[in-house]
Amino acid sequence: MPLETELVLLPSEINDKELIEKRVLNRLRLKPNELLNALVFKRRSIDARSKQPVFKLLVQAFVNETPAASIAVSEQYKDVSKSKPVIIVGAGPAGYFAALEMIELGLKPIVLERGKDARARRRDLKAIQQDGIVHPHSNYCFGEGGAGTYSDGKLYTRSKKRGSIEKTLRILVEHGANPDIMVDAHPHIGSNKLPLVVQAIRETILKYGGEIHFDAFVDDLILDSSKTERKIIGVRVNGNKEYMGEAVMLATGHSARDIFELLDRHKIRIEAKAFALGVRIEHPQELIDEIQYHQRPRHQNLPASSYSLVCQVQNRGVFSFCMCPGGLIVPASTAPGEIVVNGMSMSRRDSAFANSGMVVAVELEDLKPYSGYGELAALEFQKSVEKNMFNAGDGSQKAPAQRITDFVKGKLSSDLPKTSYIPGLFSERLDQILPNGIKSRLQAGLQQFAKQMKGYYSSEAQIVGTESRTSSPVRIPRDTETLMHPQVQGLFPCGEGAGFAGGIMSAAMDGMNVAEKIRLFVH
Repeated sequence: MPLETELVLLPSEINDKELIEKRVLNRLRLKPNELLNALVFKRRSIDARSKQPVFKLLVQAFVNETPAASIAVSEQYKDVSKSKPVIIVGAGPAGYFAALEMIELGLKPIVLERGKDARARRRDLKAIQQDGIVHPHSNYCFGEGGAGTYSDGKLYTRSKKRGSIEKTLRILVEHGANPDIMVDAHPHIGSNKLPLVVQAIRETILKYGGEIHFDAFVDDLILDSSKTERKIIGVRVNGNKEYMGEAVMLATGHSARDIFELLDRHKIRIEAKAFALGVRIEHPQELIDEIQYHQRPRHQNLPASSYSLVCQVQNRGVFSFCMCPGGLIVPASTAPGEIVVNGMSMSRRDSAFANSGMVVAVELEDLKPYSGYGELAALEFQKSVEKNMFNAGDGSQKAPAQRITDFVKGKLSSDLPKTSYIPGLFSERLDQILPNGIKSRLQAGLQQFAKQMKGYYSSEAQIVGTESRTSSPVRIPRDTETLMHPQVQGLFPCGEGAGFAGGIMSAAMDGMNVAEKIRLFVH
C-alpha cells in the first residue's frame, strides 16, 4: 500500500527531483529493510495566498513495492464495424467521447459534424481572424473537437459526480496529451496541442469501425410517427443524404441555433434556459502576476497566473468566466452580422495578455421583452446583443472596446491599450450598447472586484464586447433516468448544447454517460 505525503516547495524547487526524493525520505524515515522503489506525483497546485507563492505536491511513495501497471483504456475497445449503428450529431468532446464509449460497449458510432476536420478548420479560423469572413459551419465554435479545440483546452471541472474524471483524462493522455494533466489541479492542454489529440481520437474511432463524416450539416430529423409515441430513426444531412440508426444523440454544442429551431419546428419540446452574458476583460499578464504572485516579473517556474472573481449585484451573479492566462481574445461569431469574442491560450500560456469573460447571470424573468419568441426567448436576446455589437462597427470583425475605468465612469476612451485580438478593436461606449441590466451590474461588479484584487481595476485593462456564448440559452429536456427526450423515443440530448454540461470535461463525461444509456435502450 503506497504512502502519501504532501510537500510544500518553492518555485525554484519544483523541478528538483533529487530534492523532492530527499524530503520524502526524511518524512518517511524508512527502516533498514525498507526500500523506496518509486515516487508518483498525484496532485500539484499553487498556493499564492502569502507573499511567497509555493507549490503543493501530493506524492505517493511505494516502499518495498512497485506501482501496478495501468491498463490502457483502448484495450477495452473492439471492432464494431458490423454492430448496431447509433447516430451522433456533433464531433465535440461529448460526441467523440460518446463514440469511444460506444465502441467499448459494442455499438457502432456514426458521427456527423457540420464543420471541417481540425486541420482544414484552421483556414476558416484564419479567414475570420484576418479577413473578417465568417464561415457558418466552420469557425471557433463549429468543427472537429468543438468549441474547446481552438479556444484553450481547459480541463478543470467541478462536476465530480458526473463520471470518471480519471478515465477522461487518461483517454486524452493516451491520445497525446501531456501526462501532467493527470496531476495538475487546473489541467490545460492548449489550443496548439489539443487539435492533435482530437485527430488521434478520430483515428481510434475509425480504427475500430466507427464512422466520422465532416461537412455533414444535419438539417432535418427522420421521425416515425406511426405509433403512439414518436420515434427518431435517422437524420437528413445537407438536404439530401439520410443516415439511419438505432438512436440519435444530439451533441451539437451551445451555438447550434439551427438545431434548437429545428426541434421547435417539429414541436419537440425545448426550454428557455438561464445563461450569462457580458464582455471579455483584458489585462497585461504582468499586472495579474504582480497582483497574484506579489512579484514582477514572476519566477520562471511559475505559470502565468489566473484569477476567479464573483459577487452579487442586484440579485444577479457577476463573475469571471473561462479565464485565459497568457492568452488571446479570438472572434467566435458563427454567422455574419454579429460580434462574439472568446478566449484561448497556447500550451505555454506565454502571451503578454490575460483575458477572462466577465459576465452577468441572465434569468428567465429578465427576458420579458422577448416572451413572444417562446422557448427561444433567451436565444433571441443573445442574438440581439451580438447584432448590436456588430452594428456599432464598420462591418468587419473589429470589436468595440473601452477601458474599464471609462466604462464605469460612462465615457468614451480616447485611446485603447494594446490587445491580443487580431481583427482589431475600436473605441466605443459599451456602457451604451450593453443592455441596461448587464451594464449596471458589470459597472458595480468591477468596483467590487477592485476591492478583492488590488490593482485589478486599472486603466491598463479594457473590456471587449461581447462574451455571450458562456452556455446554451436553450435546454433540450431529457428523462433523469433514461437520459432520453421525454417526447421522442431514441432521441438523446447530450452535452453543453442540450444544457447538461459546461466545458470539455463535463461534456466528455456526459457523452460517456449517455452512451451507456443508449446501450441499454438499443439492447
